Amino acid sequence: MIGKIKIGLVCCMLSIFASSCTISYKLNGASIDYTKTKTISIKDFPNQAPLVYPPLAQKFTEELKDIYVRQTRLHFVNNNGDLEMEGEITGYDLTPLAVKENAYASQTKLTMTVRVRFTNRANPTKDFEQSFSANRDFDATQMLQDVQESLSKQMIQEIVDQIFNTTVADW
Repeated sequence: MIGKIKIGLVCCMLSIFASSCTISYKLNGASIDYTKTKTISIKDFPNQAPLVYPPLAQKFTEELKDIYVRQTRLHFVNNNGDLEMEGEITGYDLTPLAVKENAYASQTKLTMTVRVRFTNRANPTKDFEQSFSANRDFDATQMLQDVQESLSKQMIQEIVDQIFNTTVADW
């Protein structure tokens, strides 16, 4: 009899404990007050880097817009969004690395840099102008044309993630 009472008490305590505790996760990482912030405008990011990869500007701008579509409930507007972003690709550079004994580079680094101007009309203290960059190394025996699409895609994703985390994720 006492054993049944103990089991009943434990079950009651567990159900009370389970119902009083809630766990909340934000799977997208965004912390946006949607009562104050409803819209976003992202202008095209032109490529002003000395080394030009023609599809880079469009791919970057589309990926930047896409992350906000996938991970927030913000609505896109052409101008004057509650959040507004503009900027340009300022760097797309090759740097030789790891020189071998024959004075030739065995690795090459491709670096992409993007300058962003961010305006938060709901909270102007969050406004900023900042550069973001990413780089990837590849074997110097490979031609840039052979690895450029894959590496630029990786760098774009990394920079877009950095921008997203800086603008709407309070980590």
